[in-house]
Amino acid sequence: MRTTRLLTTTALGAALLLGCVTGPAAAQPTETGRVLVFSKTAGFRHDSIPDGIAAVQQLGATDGLTVDATEDATAFTTRNLRRYDAVVFLSTTGDVLNSAQQRAFEGCIRQGGGYVGVHAAADTEYDWPFYGGLAGAWFDSHPAIQPATVVVEDHAHPSTSALPGRWERTDEWYNYRSNPRERAHVLASLDESSYTGGTMNGDHPIAWCQTYQGGRAFYTGGGHTRESYADPAFRAHLLGGLRWATGAAQADCRPENGYHRLFDGTEGSLKGWRQAGPGSFTLSDDGTLTSSGGMGLLWYADSGFSSYSLKLDWKITGDGNSGVFVGFPPSDDPWSAVDNGYEVQIDATDVPEKTTGSVYGFHSADLAARDRALNPPGEWNTYEIRIEGERLRIWLNGVPVNDFTNTDPARSLRDGHIGIQNHGADDQVSFRDVRIKELPVPGR
Repeated sequence: MRTTRLLTTTALGAALLLGCVTGPAAAQPTETGRVLVFSKTAGFRHDSIPDGIAAVQQLGATDGLTVDATEDATAFTTRNLRRYDAVVFLSTTGDVLNSAQQRAFEGCIRQGGGYVGVHAAADTEYDWPFYGGLAGAWFDSHPAIQPATVVVEDHAHPSTSALPGRWERTDEWYNYRSNPRERAHVLASLDESSYTGGTMNGDHPIAWCQTYQGGRAFYTGGGHTRESYADPAFRAHLLGGLRWATGAAQADCRPENGYHRLFDGTEGSLKGWRQAGPGSFTLSDDGTLTSSGGMGLLWYADSGFSSYSLKLDWKITGDGNSGVFVGFPPSDDPWSAVDNGYEVQIDATDVPEKTTGSVYGFHSADLAARDRALNPPGEWNTYEIRIEGERLRIWLNGVPVNDFTNTDPARSLRDGHIGIQNHGADDQVSFRDVRIKELPVPGR
């Protein structure tokens, strides 16, 4: 299900009392959204700003967003900002808001509003700590415009889901005063060996997202050149950031560090996996595994795990059915996983204890939280499945949806394998980016 700006008159009036228009709504929906593009400059002015405004307006028109554009800072009042789901800082530079305007924008974000920073948005408001935290990092320097390779780190976010793993493009590549990785979720980074002038010691984020003091913040370092806004790939990147910032799409934007990939989209990374039972998974050129046939299980045979955070991205088509199995002993019989482990279900139309986010047959998800977090069929979702002792917790797109503790003496989550299910010929599901971080074992 898609979180949208579906507001009745009553719900809209309530939202206006709080700040930026936020929150899903109710009956008799009219799908709307509103974005303010702000492009005031008090320093260098990019000649690509008109192209950027036009691109956001065009993207908005195709995605149900109304887009207003201004360079007038007096638009930053509490009353006016209530009208918008997100504000785009499009290559702003220098000090562009006074203290009252800053307070109004802070209130908007704290009430759930969205921020999209494009390129020189990082060259803005250096004396405003709230803004620096929201943007994620401030500009430091840049080399000449040149081609470079952008490495996509997260393919589940709507801003990067359609991009190749290595995205070749030409732009002006910013260096930043700090690395946002510990505070924000990095979506893409620069391969500093692919161009000259990078100064971030090989870890060079260039696009990221985060939840910040109640709101959503997305930043991309691209967008210096006029050509960027005619590039279909960059436009898709920008639209995905807009959709996430306005709440039209969901993604896990918590910082992610310390994980290693069990499946990274390559044939080589499948060597540790084995198929149990009928059916199979097919590896596509875009690094996804897609199920066919069943009922079987692709399981990671190289090792079991005791205490860990498992993350993976998944996508279904139509009314699909699949799941992620944890805590089962090694076996080439898929029913061993059913009988001895636990399944985190993927099927949004099943009964509560057997639906997406549930521990299948044992514990329902928080369905209200699940519904807010879930993207619809055809769009990517991210699970975090965290095992600590006999406790199993589940996050969907960064939102906690289940907290279950095993009390069955015949089963144990303290040691076991993980696997992904191919449920049947009519249930097509795709997975990618399976990664794990091992955690301290409770009691040791």
